[in-house]
Amino acid sequence: MKFLLEVLLIYRERWRFFLELFVDHIILTGISVSIIFVLGLSIGIVITRSKKMAELVMSINNFLYTIPSIALFGFLVAVSGIGNKSAIIALVVYGVLPIIKNTYTGIMEVDEQIIESAVGMGTTKWQLLYRVQLPLAMPIIMTGVRTMVIMTIALAGIASFIGAGGLGVAIWRGITTNYPAMTIAGSLLVALLAISVDLFLGKIESKLHRKVLGKDDQERSLV
Repeated sequence: MKFLLEVLLIYRERWRFFLELFVDHIILTGISVSIIFVLGLSIGIVITRSKKMAELVMSINNFLYTIPSIALFGFLVAVSGIGNKSAIIALVVYGVLPIIKNTYTGIMEVDEQIIESAVGMGTTKWQLLYRVQLPLAMPIIMTGVRTMVIMTIALAGIASFIGAGGLGVAIWRGITTNYPAMTIAGSLLVALLAISVDLFLGKIESKLHRKVLGKDDQERSLV
């Protein structure tokens, strides 16, 4: 109880400091998520055209996931320097796989009969992708987006180790000064942001499922 009061006291006394870090964290993850979504969606679409390319891209992404985040951060410092630039590159590398994988899976799982019917009606490849495949794959893609966003928010918490901004600054400062309350205060805000975003994206995902499949997660679980 005493420790919790200490954390609350830190919030009250240094609320401007935490507010600035909170905004910085949102900006850092927002930029990273935007890049990840565009890059992951594009790659996911491209590799649906070639099974060999898909296998190669998936293998590369799986390999990148075996690299510890701290090691990747350290490597990028030597290449792109200290700060948000290196942090964004690392976040993109780690976050792009769920989008690529779910985009590829979602498009490939579209019913062949639907595709054949669309082609038979004279639909071009671009129209088929834009009007048929992507809309039907969107629930699966959204699941990947949800995973990616939460992972990016959490991973951005250690980006301060290489001089980036965000709530990781409070976490790192608490660790280096042996001030557990500061570390917990920063960690709680990261968790709060992640939970809030997850709930928001969960509602969007449920709406997409209802729109495309005609039922939400709860209804599917009862079938």
